Amino acid sequence: MRPHISLDVRDVAKSVAFYEKVFGVPPQKQVADYAKFDLKTPALNFSLVSSTGEVSAVDHLGIEVETIEEIAEWKVRLQREGILERVEDNSACCFARQDKLWFTDPDGNAWEIFTVHEQLEVAGRLNQTGCCVPKKAGAHEPATCGV
Repeated sequence: MRPHISLDVRDVAKSVAFYEKVFGVPPQKQVADYAKFDLKTPALNFSLVSSTGEVSAVDHLGIEVETIEEIAEWKVRLQREGILERVEDNSACCFARQDKLWFTDPDGNAWEIFTVHEQLEVAGRLNQTGCCVPKKAGAHEPATCGV
């Protein structure tokens, strides 16, 4: 099984350049208004489609990894490419204790790479768990954090 995500983007070429940095590989296919990354790690069929209007709207996207070693590998890549925005070590968020790395794509979509150390009790509202997701209004803006 491999999930498929297709995002509407403003500029396919700009988004391809960004996601090549994220995934470390070029797209399998690319034309002026479309690109497809056929990824094995993470297992993902990921495409970018030129938007004639609105871009895709999501709260955030993420890749869960199994180990802290994998987080360290992602951290090195994202830092090397200059796109790592924030590191959260041992944070309590979304009712779990996690390590997270955050970055934002050219269309303002927030991404997290994370590993879960343990599940925590589900109590209260999500915005009271200390979660901190970058703003969706634009790329590379400061984070907005829950109380």
